[in-house]
Amino acid sequence: QVQLVESGGGLVQAGGSLRLSCAASGSILRFNVMGWYRQAPGKQRELVTRITSGGSTNYAGSVKGRFTISRDNAKNTVYLQMNSLKPEDTAVYYCHAWMPGGPVGVDYWGQGTQVTVSS
Repeated sequence: QVQLVESGGGLVQAGGSLRLSCAASGSILRFNVMGWYRQAPGKQRELVTRITSGGSTNYAGSVKGRFTISRDNAKNTVYLQMNSLKPEDTAVYYCHAWMPGGPVGVDYWGQGTQVTVSS
């Protein structure tokens, strides 16, 4: 059974930085794509950033230039470095992984980690 465990969330002042980690149970090379989503109170879950097994990345416009996703295959971990944080970045951040299988593939989610940015 695949498990994704996030860590690194917390409370930070605007302009500060946090680094989130997502540790997978087993090799992350199994996943074609890994990424981070977030969900703010009263809003839908949205894609923040993702990275393919080949290292290609994309970012939501609202975080481009401030957030960086990376992966360490040896540690089976994906990271999200968040700089210049803004109050609107406050949300629960979820790690996501996708692998092929069946008609639409298989999605895996972590339990989420709270990020709160104070003004």
